[in-house]
Amino acid sequence: MVLQAARGRVPNLAETIAREPIRGSWWGHPKGRQIFRAARAISESPAILVCKLIDNKVTYVHRRVWPALVKLAPRFGNKRLAKVSDEHTNTGAHVSRRLPFPEWVPADVMKEAEKLSVPEAERILSAVLAENSSKAARKLWRSADPHLIPLPVRERRSRKRHVSEERRTIATN
Repeated sequence: MVLQAARGRVPNLAETIAREPIRGSWWGHPKGRQIFRAARAISESPAILVCKLIDNKVTYVHRRVWPALVKLAPRFGNKRLAKVSDEHTNTGAHVSRRLPFPEWVPADVMKEAEKLSVPEAERILSAVLAENSSKAARKLWRSADPHLIPLPVRERRSRKRHVSEERRTIATN
């Protein structure tokens, strides 16, 4: 599993090809054409699912992990598992298309998913699941009872709140 260009818990294609972090758009990078050709070749491969699985960013998923995706599909939602593609019309216009999950899933992958255990699917997709759990943990942390948060963290939070309240007061005067 690889992101096209975004940064995340899994590697990204653009920076792998560039062999360095890319600031801004990869289109302007000296290896931009090489990145484009690789992205196009990967997108056209029948062994690759192009979806927006991770943070709504273009994600390339190899066929060997499709059964795990299917098994754990309720955790991700159909929108994130929709197959996305870009096409250029005869007029040159750019069109994005989505093939809803599970319409793109081959029958043999569905059968493999049925045989796969949930713990095994979780192991295969651990990078994606870790991302989801850390997001959930951050959300829970932000909404937690302040008395349950360790004192140094609580102090940092109150200082941030105090500074933002000062800014609001200055802005309204």
